[in-house]
Amino acid sequence: MNDNKIEVIATTISGSIKDWGKVKRIVPLFKKLGREDVSLHAVDSHAEAQRLTRELVVKGQRTIISAGGSGTFNKVLEGCIDSNIELKNITLGFLRKGSADLIGKTLGMPDDIESAIEVFVASLAKKRMVKCDVIRAVSGEKRVKPRHFMGYGGAGIFGRIPHYTENRFIKYYKGILGQLFGDRGPFFVGALLSVVEKAIKRTWRKKVAWTITVDGKKASQGYYQAMVIANGDLGPDFPFAESVPLGSGDFYLFAIRDIGMLSLPSQFKRAWDSSIMIRPELWGFESYRVEKTLKIEPKHSRPFPVNIDGSTMTCRGSATFRIVDQINLISK
Repeated sequence: MNDNKIEVIATTISGSIKDWGKVKRIVPLFKKLGREDVSLHAVDSHAEAQRLTRELVVKGQRTIISAGGSGTFNKVLEGCIDSNIELKNITLGFLRKGSADLIGKTLGMPDDIESAIEVFVASLAKKRMVKCDVIRAVSGEKRVKPRHFMGYGGAGIFGRIPHYTENRFIKYYKGILGQLFGDRGPFFVGALLSVVEKAIKRTWRKKVAWTITVDGKKASQGYYQAMVIANGDLGPDFPFAESVPLGSGDFYLFAIRDIGMLSLPSQFKRAWDSSIMIRPELWGFESYRVEKTLKIEPKHSRPFPVNIDGSTMTCRGSATFRIVDQINLISK
């Protein structure tokens, strides 16, 4: 087992066009700061990132740095879980090279590659870590493999967004959008396309009621545009669960009721600038703190998408979420 060697898993196409050029600079920058024990593994897909991470951890590597966005980071986490090694013995880092790097920002990781490598070297030397809860998502249909995440999740419109942001072709336009409009550009385009899709489907498909169950008790029932799960404070780009540590032992559901398609743009705008919390009842905004389990159930039998840190999990019947473990994250 090698606790000190650094293994970097980097997706070749993620983030803005500027981010694409970071990969080849990673190892030289570590060497410049005296770390000769760094190996870079460039992968072309999230599935490959997950598989390679599992293999490295099984072989004894315990310090893994994900170089990509939230989707890459999530698959690196799931690779660690697939290894069946206790997560408390593994340390993960987030090198920001993606269009949704919320946890990286929360951990204080700079976007500038030189500064980021300096932080990694110093933080590893001084063992600056934070504990982060790991949430498991389970479909009501047992044939669906459970998923795990650390940052955010959701359903409704929020569950559909990865469909428009995570396929291979879209990776290229995400790079352009990220370059022009920053990290949230691809997200807002995905959200807009999801809203348009829902508006079109509304012409022939009836609204679907959802039941929300928190810690075994029915909390709410009704029509919702979006449901957002936050593990903790993910910074100003995701203004929910403010000041809640990632390792707090609980997580949150934020739900936006369906009060009409015409109200949806205002609801989303107010959600993302936090003003929706000033008069939540007016804008159909609800929040729930989850200590044990969260269950969401649509009143239909069709498959429905759940957002898992920017990727899609297709569930049927229901989706249940609970904290199952903790892992160490490198912080500034």
